[in-house]
Amino acid sequence: MKNLNKKNMLYTTLLLSSLFLANCERSSYQASLADDGLKKSGNVALYVTTNNRSYDFQKLYLDFSTKFNMSPNTITIDPATTYQTMDGFGAAITGSACYNLMKMSKADRTKFLTETFSDKDGMGMSYVRIAIGCSDFSMSEYTCWDTPGRENFGLQSEEKQYIIPVLKEILAINPNLKILGSPWTSPRWMKVNNLTSLQPYNSWTGGQLNPQHYQDYAWYFVKWLQAFKAEGIEVGAITPQNEPLNKGNSASLYMPWQDQLAFVKTALGPQLRQASLATKIYVFDHNYNYDDIAEQNDYPINIYNDPVAASFIAGSAWHDYGGNRAELLDIHTKRPDKEIIFTETSIGEWNDGRNLGVRLTQDMATIALGTVNNWSKAVIVWNLMLDSDKGPNRSGGCQTCYGAVDIQKSNYKAITRNSHYYIIGHLSAVVKPGATRIGASGYNAEGLQYLAFKNTDNSYAVVLLNDSGESRKITLNDGKNHFSYEVPAKSVVSYRWTK
Repeated sequence: MKNLNKKNMLYTTLLLSSLFLANCERSSYQASLADDGLKKSGNVALYVTTNNRSYDFQKLYLDFSTKFNMSPNTITIDPATTYQTMDGFGAAITGSACYNLMKMSKADRTKFLTETFSDKDGMGMSYVRIAIGCSDFSMSEYTCWDTPGRENFGLQSEEKQYIIPVLKEILAINPNLKILGSPWTSPRWMKVNNLTSLQPYNSWTGGQLNPQHYQDYAWYFVKWLQAFKAEGIEVGAITPQNEPLNKGNSASLYMPWQDQLAFVKTALGPQLRQASLATKIYVFDHNYNYDDIAEQNDYPINIYNDPVAASFIAGSAWHDYGGNRAELLDIHTKRPDKEIIFTETSIGEWNDGRNLGVRLTQDMATIALGTVNNWSKAVIVWNLMLDSDKGPNRSGGCQTCYGAVDIQKSNYKAITRNSHYYIIGHLSAVVKPGATRIGASGYNAEGLQYLAFKNTDNSYAVVLLNDSGESRKITLNDGKNHFSYEVPAKSVVSYRWTK
């Protein structure tokens, strides 16, 4: 019995020793993998996201190769070929988004906003869109001038309690943030049912702006811009109307190009100039297909054709809820002197919006890369943050939308990052405001898309999509240095390096 116990003890000791050595070897192997994949510095910084989240905006580093480049999978960038200068990338800071953000603890909110907007410690998002008055994602319908009489103008509780505090926190993190303002509706007392009978139209939804109130409405824009400036918030650009051809939004105003031309030409442009406001005006702010209203085709071009109106206008803004992004190229070709920015797109139940496996690569192709490749200077997605119940929302607005991120309503702590957060982050992390889109050519394959940029600090950036089902070892060459990375299947990779 004693001999048997000794044998058992010896066997147990040997077994434990072998398991210990195996674990040591495994730990050593895992450590070597971690060291290889998580270098703390290098010539090239890159961010990697896969549609299964095995890489979740993972930051990695590479070094330039010292070997002669013979790879057939080489992409060569061409800084001599230049396109548009980039303004930035971001999301809409709606009333609903700000409500959710303010429900978070201060520490959690600061952490999230830093991860999102910090150029040093986060994604570096640099452009946001806010509503002038309410939007369809506000707590209620309102404008800042709901009662006639100029003494009745004033910022409202949603702006004071939610939007302005959040913007101030973001500006403390990223002082160079660009802000675009868009109204969903004019004050109701300025509305008429149509421009023929000119009957009062006391509804938030639909109606047209009474030409008799053009000057009043332009004054409203000026006062709103000045009110935000008094809060330390500089709004650098506006659109005269969100979705001017959409009569059915919960807050809306029908403004065909003829109306918008007259309003900008006779009131908005002159009053901004008289007030010494350098605020840019972007016309249109709606879909590629002009909501299938034939007489509204080429909406911005029709406005540009009036030289006086065009003199006040920086360019046009676009959404993607109808039509094809090729319309951007058509508008650029017709008026290359005018800018293009992309200002709204959403995910929701209708497009499997929380399924990153589907949405990451599709949205990267059609929105992030697709609009920039068609001359857009900025890309802004819809709500930065909604809650897990797709809200707060209200009747008449979207009941099926998701945010760029969704926060758990039960605790306002757990955050799910959706495709729109990643696609904007992959642009903003490496392509900085003022960057110039440049040429890039060479390796082409099914599911592969890429764009190259030169930043103002002379660093290069490439944003690359591999929508194929297999990884690909791709080499980037800037004419002086080259480096390679095994790009995972169904992934987005953003690179930045200095030549």
